[in-house]
Amino acid sequence: MSQLSPAIEILGYIAASLTTLSFIPQAMRTLSSGDTRGISLSMYALFTSGIALWLVYGIFARNGPLIIANAITVVLSGLILQRKLEDHLAEKSNYKKLAPADPQQNVESLDPESNATKIPSRSNNQE
Repeated sequence: MSQLSPAIEILGYIAASLTTLSFIPQAMRTLSSGDTRGISLSMYALFTSGIALWLVYGIFARNGPLIIANAITVVLSGLILQRKLEDHLAEKSNYKKLAPADPQQNVESLDPESNATKIPSRSNNQE
C-alpha cells in the first residue's frame, strides 16, 4: 500500500471519527435502557460481523482510521448484539414455557368435579 499524504490521512481520521461518533448515542441509549425490541437480530449480527471484518482489514492494511473507528464500533455493536441475543433467547424460552406441548393438555387436565367452567358437550346441548 502506498503512503498516504498527511491531508488524506487526516481526512480518514475525521471520517472515521464522525461515523463512530454517530453510532455512540444510539448504542448508549440501547445499553442504558436495555430495550432491544426495535433492533433486528439478523441486521445486528451482520453489522457486527462486517465491522469486525473491516477491523481485520484495517489491521492488515495498517490503516489507523479503519482500526480505531472499527475497534470502537465493534465493541459497542458487540455489546448491543449480546443484549439482543439474551433478550431473543429469553423471549423464546418464555414462549416455550407458556405454550402447552399438547393442545389437548388444557382440556384433559380439567377436573370434571372442580368448579371450573365446563365446556358443554354436544350431548348436553341437545337435552
